[in-house]
Amino acid sequence: MNTPNAKQGLYYPFHLCHERTLTRLLDSYASVHFRDFMAMQLSPMSGTTAYMDRMGDAHGELVRAGRIVQGHSVSGEPDAEIIEAVNRDLADPIWRSLFHEALQENRRFQRGLLDLSHGMMIGNALVPGPAAFLRLTEPTRRHRPVTFQGLQELSKRRLSLDEGYECEHALALVKTSASLAYTIRLSLEHGLEAVTDSEAHFQLFDRTCSRDRVSLVNRWLPREGY
Repeated sequence: MNTPNAKQGLYYPFHLCHERTLTRLLDSYASVHFRDFMAMQLSPMSGTTAYMDRMGDAHGELVRAGRIVQGHSVSGEPDAEIIEAVNRDLADPIWRSLFHEALQENRRFQRGLLDLSHGMMIGNALVPGPAAFLRLTEPTRRHRPVTFQGLQELSKRRLSLDEGYECEHALALVKTSASLAYTIRLSLEHGLEAVTDSEAHFQLFDRTCSRDRVSLVNRWLPREGY
């Protein structure tokens, strides 16, 4: 590895990265920050599940040396500031178009949000992955109104099949936007450069920062050969 400079980076939007990406990050930064898995609470009875694994689990020496900094919590019920940021993204037609195109065309982006390799539970029905994908990427979803509060309401009741698709699509939107909102918060609080190896998330994050006039460094490390 090259000798890093004094800059510190925050990897986003995931809590883990590929080993080759980690090497490249450590070549560029004195320390690289990682969030914990984002387990979002939508209501007292619903939310997403957290994984306890961390990037430093296999790199204890890097944690002890301060090269990997971890433990940034992004779980629980989002506060008002995060919810407002999410709703701004969801009401932005440019952001929504970028999301829709990535969901349609970017396999890595899809895998981060949907498990299409097996059947998906949509409402109370088990739907084959390919069929679910076609419904979730229908053109009408590109600009269909979605809010964090609307997702909360859907999460509280028994859903029909159509409502199940609406809920799954809204959840994908909200999780993506919330991960970027937490990235902005952590970057500004700790003076970090935001860096990712996901082109789709880089473009979404860039749009959010441009629209909201947020000034921070946003870097994309293209993955080539891995």
